[in-house]
Amino acid sequence: MIAVPLPVLDTLIKNGKVAADSKSNLARSGYGVAVRAGAPKPDIGSVEAFKAALLKAKSITYLPVPGVPQLIDRLGLEDAIAPKVTIPDTDTSSELVARGQIELGVLAVTQMFTTPGVELVGPLPPEIQFYTSFGGAVSATSKAPDAARNLLNFLRGPTAIPVIKAQGMEPI
Repeated sequence: MIAVPLPVLDTLIKNGKVAADSKSNLARSGYGVAVRAGAPKPDIGSVEAFKAALLKAKSITYLPVPGVPQLIDRLGLEDAIAPKVTIPDTDTSSELVARGQIELGVLAVTQMFTTPGVELVGPLPPEIQFYTSFGGAVSATSKAPDAARNLLNFLRGPTAIPVIKAQGMEPI
């Protein structure tokens, strides 16, 4: 069984790597702002406050995943914040914030629950919030497809839902 963002899962299905009839929507993660644990938390409660926080920050990080660069552009901030943005080659944005190398991170909320030393300031304002959705499927070459399907069912069930929510995600 594999669990990945839905566009990746769709590509795997198209390429015959996973069984199309096993595709299951699992969870989605919204985006928010992170600071180093104990650092002051800026106001991000409105779109204008979020923009002001980005403009005031000394350094910013985010991953070039679909959504964040487009949001920065849509808010008209790309040129204004470009000199202070660090976009790592790997998924280390939250770690850069935790180490104090970067002041603010615009990250998937779930990353803030799984990276020690990072605190969630809050989710993005509702008007600009977006999500990464994750799904699962059974490998086309699975030696235990029934067990994989059972795991997918478990991940959508009542036992897993509180865990998903505790990690900053929402079941879908």
